[in-house]
Amino acid sequence: MSRRRIAGRLAAVFAGALVLVGVVAGTAAARNPGAGTDHLSSYSSAEGHLAYQVHVPPSWRPDRSMPVMVAIHGCGMTGYGLNSMKSMTRFDDLADREGFLVVYPTQSLLRNGFLCWNSLSPDHQDRDRGEPELIAGAIRQVVERYGADPTRVHVAGASSGAGTAVILAATYPDLIATATSVAGGEYRFHRAEHDLDTVTPVDTAYLALEAMGPRARQVPLIVVQGDQDDVVPPFMAERLVRQWLVLGALIETGQPDVDTTPDEVERVEPPGAYPYTRTSHRVPGQASIDSYLVEGMGHTWSGPRASGTFTDRAGPDLTSIIWEFASERPLR
Repeated sequence: MSRRRIAGRLAAVFAGALVLVGVVAGTAAARNPGAGTDHLSSYSSAEGHLAYQVHVPPSWRPDRSMPVMVAIHGCGMTGYGLNSMKSMTRFDDLADREGFLVVYPTQSLLRNGFLCWNSLSPDHQDRDRGEPELIAGAIRQVVERYGADPTRVHVAGASSGAGTAVILAATYPDLIATATSVAGGEYRFHRAEHDLDTVTPVDTAYLALEAMGPRARQVPLIVVQGDQDDVVPPFMAERLVRQWLVLGALIETGQPDVDTTPDEVERVEPPGAYPYTRTSHRVPGQASIDSYLVEGMGHTWSGPRASGTFTDRAGPDLTSIIWEFASERPLR
């Protein structure tokens, strides 16, 4: 599927929501951190300006080094305003119970008129450039300001934000402990979109390895895909899993040969909810990869309390699944 076609579908799906989205304008000067509050802040560099919000759980203390979850929204959304990643995921509720910080970056209309992250653009796929640099800079700012644990920084993204989460894992493996892609695709997919048969996940795995450079490390990954997604089709999830498996082999052995047989396949049929299949790869010496194929789900985030335009409460509780996976896998 071409980038033009994907962009066209995104425009059709999200244009209506843009009417409802209030652009989060301006940022507040950094306030003193306080437990049980939300703080607006921003990060600026030669690459531009990024507004974000930090949710600080009630259990936060200056001497308690907490994990960080960075939640990256999709097209037609904001991080913490109307139709937000904040309300969609309800990460704040879980953070208050489990004790971690949540960061919600918000895309600027100046960079994308549909509020998509530019994850298909080569200008935003490298370390120290574009949106990856801005989000990484914001993460470092949060870690320093709140005394967070730099070995437990996790990213989770939806749609275009999923693409950005994978880009961060490939370009900042020294910063990102785990990554989650919900309805996203592989790193450097734009190289393959016009000729999927010729440019394989093996080819893009080499590009991911090049992006990692001397910091090469396979980042543990969750891939979530609805089988009824007509914006990001299911083959994108399959390619991402394949890319990450090959990347792990390249990092460990220098060769792209890898056994793609999963270590575990579990089918779950919750009463009154969508069935889904979890496929797990636990390759010795490599990172964990869990993929979820949800039957009946479209281009949405799922969970029993999910709220917003692009949600489906009949799917699995992704927020809890993501945190359970991330909390067991610090950066080593």
